[in-house]
Amino acid sequence: MKDDTETTNPVVADVRDKDASSAIAVAGHPLHAMSVHFPIALAFITLAVDALFWWSADPFWLRAGLWSSGGVFFFGLAAGAVGTIELLSVPGIRGRVASWAHAIAAVTLIACAGLNWGLRVTGAGDVLPHGILVSLLTCIMTGMAGWHGGKLIFDHGVGLMVSAKD
Repeated sequence: MKDDTETTNPVVADVRDKDASSAIAVAGHPLHAMSVHFPIALAFITLAVDALFWWSADPFWLRAGLWSSGGVFFFGLAAGAVGTIELLSVPGIRGRVASWAHAIAAVTLIACAGLNWGLRVTGAGDVLPHGILVSLLTCIMTGMAGWHGGKLIFDHGVGLMVSAKD
C-alpha cells in the first residue's frame, strides 16, 4: 500500500516523474547493470578460494586468490566508473536517496576490494586471518551494494530502458 505523502508531496512526485533510464547503454542494455556481474562473482570466489587455502594449505589457492581479488578490484573500478557517470548525468537517478546509498556502499566495496588485493600483491598481510576477513567484509559489502542496486531497479525502475512498443 502506498503512503499518502508519496502522492501529495510535490518533491516526491517530481523525483518519481523524472526520467531514470540509463544514459550509458549498448543496444538498449545498461552498461552498469551488465558490468557488475564479474566483480560480484569474483568477490565470492575470492572468499571461497581463501576458505580452500585455509582447508588445504595448497599454495595454488594463494595465486588464485591474488588473481580473483585483483579481478574484483579492477572490474569493480570499471563498473563503478560507469555507475558514477550514470549517477551524475541522469537527474532521475541523482534525485533518489537510494541511489546515493547504493553509491556509498559500492565505493566502500571497491575500497575493501582494493585493500584485499593490495594485501596480497604486496605481501603485507597473510591470507589467514587477514585476507579471509577482508574477503568476508568484501562479500558483506557486495551484498549491501547489491541490495540497494536491486531496490533501485525493481522498486524505482532505475536504469531500465523501455521502448515505446513495450
